Order: sequence, then structure tokens, then C-alpha cells
Amino acid sequence: MPLDPGRHWLAAGITGIPRQREWDAVKLVESPGSTGDEVQFVALPDGLVLLEAGPDGFDALPLAAAFEGSIEPPYRAVARRRPELWAVGACSIRILELPRAPGGDALEVVRTADGLLIRVDGMPSGAHLPELEELGAARFASFVARAHRLTDSLFEIEVEPL
Repeated sequence: MPLDPGRHWLAAGITGIPRQREWDAVKLVESPGSTGDEVQFVALPDGLVLLEAGPDGFDALPLAAAFEGSIEPPYRAVARRRPELWAVGACSIRILELPRAPGGDALEVVRTADGLLIRVDGMPSGAHLPELEELGAARFASFVARAHRLTDSLFEIEVEPL
């Protein structure tokens, strides 16, 4: 007999199934004088903080500094202004230097039983991306490896099985 959603809640906490964690670290941060209501940034191991979305000239360094000792860079963070504070959530990311990467901001390598497909900014490409191929092949027989450009040759990396 199927469950009636009105009678049997299947939400996290009711069934004992925990909700999937969204953030690796969360902070409330005072940042007087900052403008805007939401910003997104990436903190890199060398201390550089890259503003990805938000008002021009926004200084995300005070927001990133609040995570010292809580999460090690590199990480991606989203900050939303609350009346007196910023609520900031951060998730760890993987980065990789790709000095010979082709132009484009989004790189993708897909390996299946049928072969290898490489896309640059969503379009098929004849580019050769051995670092991404090796990264994916080390973990899975069939995979998709995605790289999103952060700076000139530095990319955020994701590898997933197919």
C-alpha cells in the first residue's frame, strides 16, 4: 500500500534520514561599510579571494578571513546580507592548474565505453586535456570531468562517474 504524503512525512528528521549537508562551514560576519545584498567568491590557498558575483569593488576579504581555522582554501562561498551581519556558507572545492588549457571558461571531458568526448564552452572540441583525462581515469572507468576557469590557468574541478 503506497504511503499517503499527508499522513506520513518523509522529510529529513521525521524518518531519521538526515538532510544532506549543504555547507562545509557557516559563519555570521560583521562587515561594516560593505555594499550589496549577496556576493559569491572563491578563496584560494595563496590568500587570493576572487569575487564571482556582487557589486563592483566589493571587498570579500573580511568575509573570507572569518573562515580561518574553520575551512582550508580552496573553497567557494556565498554570502547574504542580514540586517546587521552577513551570513556566509562555504564549500571545499578542488582546483587544478591547466597551463595548456584551450580558450573558454568551461571544459568537459567525457569517457564512456564508446570513447572520449571533449567540449569547450559546451561545443565539441579537438583539444587535448590529459590532466583532466588522467584525473577522471584514476577514479572511474566511465566519467565526466568538468573544469571551470577561475583565473588564467587555474580551474575548479569536478569528477563524477557515469
